[in-house]
Amino acid sequence: MIRANRADGAAGLGSNDKAQERFGRLADRLAAFAARTTRPAGGFVSQPEPRSIGIYARGKQLVAGNILLAGHLAEAPDTALWDIPAPDPAFISEAQGFAWLDDLAAFGTPDARRRAQDWTWGWIARYGAGRGPGWTPDLTGRRMIRWIHHATLLLSGRNRADTQAFYRALARQSVYLSRRWKAAASGLPQFEALTGLVYAGQSLIGMERLVAPATTALARACTAEIDAEGGIPTRNPEELLEVLTLLTWAASAMTEAAHPVPPAVSAAITRMAPALRTLRHADGDLARFHGGGKGVEGRLDQALAAAGTRPGATPAIAMGFVRLSGRRTSVIVDASSPPGGRAARTAHASTAAFELTSGRRPLIVNCGSGESFGPSWRQAARATQSHSALCLDGASSSRFGPSGSTLDQRANITTSRMTQGTEGADLYVAHDGWLQSHGLTASRSLTLSHDGRRLSGVDALTALTADARKRFEDMMTTTAMTGAGFTIRFHLHPEVDSALDMADTAVSMALRSGEIWVFRFSGQASLTLEPSAYLEKGRVKPRPCTQIVLRAQALGFETRIGWTLAKAKDTPLAIRDLEGADPEGQG
Repeated sequence: MIRANRADGAAGLGSNDKAQERFGRLADRLAAFAARTTRPAGGFVSQPEPRSIGIYARGKQLVAGNILLAGHLAEAPDTALWDIPAPDPAFISEAQGFAWLDDLAAFGTPDARRRAQDWTWGWIARYGAGRGPGWTPDLTGRRMIRWIHHATLLLSGRNRADTQAFYRALARQSVYLSRRWKAAASGLPQFEALTGLVYAGQSLIGMERLVAPATTALARACTAEIDAEGGIPTRNPEELLEVLTLLTWAASAMTEAAHPVPPAVSAAITRMAPALRTLRHADGDLARFHGGGKGVEGRLDQALAAAGTRPGATPAIAMGFVRLSGRRTSVIVDASSPPGGRAARTAHASTAAFELTSGRRPLIVNCGSGESFGPSWRQAARATQSHSALCLDGASSSRFGPSGSTLDQRANITTSRMTQGTEGADLYVAHDGWLQSHGLTASRSLTLSHDGRRLSGVDALTALTADARKRFEDMMTTTAMTGAGFTIRFHLHPEVDSALDMADTAVSMALRSGEIWVFRFSGQASLTLEPSAYLEKGRVKPRPCTQIVLRAQALGFETRIGWTLAKAKDTPLAIRDLEGADPEGQG
């Protein structure tokens, strides 16, 4: 099973961070209290469009009283959302952000409309005057976007008093946001706050004064946070998708209001769309790295369509990831160092890890975020053992600092090159994650055949220099010449059926499409199949799955293990894959 390193303890905040957090909460309360004197908005400039996409099945569950937020399921058919005891802050954030409105709108029945209205006016009654945990810049921006998107659903059949209360609450949140958006953390939280402010200024009568400062600030954020290749500091593919989605929504709102879209916003959208295509697997889902999931169903297609950029050739490299593709097969590799700065608080020790998808079926995966399953799962998911990569026993390639939450010792890429060979695309990546501790440089070579039927790999641990060899010899002396134990893990998607052969030399893997893949290896190692966990957002608990594990010892200055993942010879070139995927949110 996957485990966190001993050094990867519970996340913590320093005294300065805690003091800043307390000051921020006080400033939020004061700004929310001051906004109570704001006059109600005079209505909408034009009929709002429901741009955010929800999931029908989740909306149906919400109407039935099965409320799943942040991985916690509350069975409360006769209880208002705001009366449910919150199990943790993540549950509160999802409730206060109102993204569940998307799902109720997708279900679309009279009962769904009634529930959406009851919970919205329940929030107004309880928190609308500036009280409660939802008055933070990012949650306020997220909530306002949903209220405006689904205003037709919410206001249908309401009386004049309710309508006035709705517009008053929107106006208060707009004024609060105009005063506090700068306090939002950089990255996605700030984009949520600014997009909410842009929406308010463009959509609400009486809030026009907010448009100019909001669009100017949004343009500055695009310049500061989105790099020349369309990436963001966290290197989280799903977060990149969320930022692009927000920018396309903001740009659409400006265009519909005949307000010019700032060039920096348009340019950011143009850069981000190709990057997301690189990070998209053959099945249409995003690669799951650095806390990101596969993305909300339908959102990636919507964002790319709204970006309005011509597809063209998909770049092979984006945001530190490399994409290898061969017909039906995609391989996405984390070929860069984990992010630093504030992003180090959510980064994973996933250097040189990869995922592989064949057609509509994921085969090799990373365990996922773990964010919605509590702090222990979240921390374990960040360790190298939770990724399809090589890992020295008891030591992730990047390690956590004293707080237990920040990757302070981050593996650095020492060599990275990609070439087109006669057999297919070749990638070589090396990093220094264990250079200081063991004198070893880790490297991974991958070759994906042109037809996508075979991925060949070599993982190596090498002492490259005289100083590194001295360090390795010291380690050998310390361990009484037993060497450095290491594993190479390949986590399998839960829907993959796997079996180890009688001689423990190969693993066969059957996909629901009917494809059969076979794993083999060469070198001094032992092969096992072991339990693992697939941490999927929107589920109540982790999904059990399996991992292929190669175990070996580094006893010399160079240790190499070769392996292959190949389709069985009798697997046809084209398969009609018609079986549906597991229903969203079940389990």
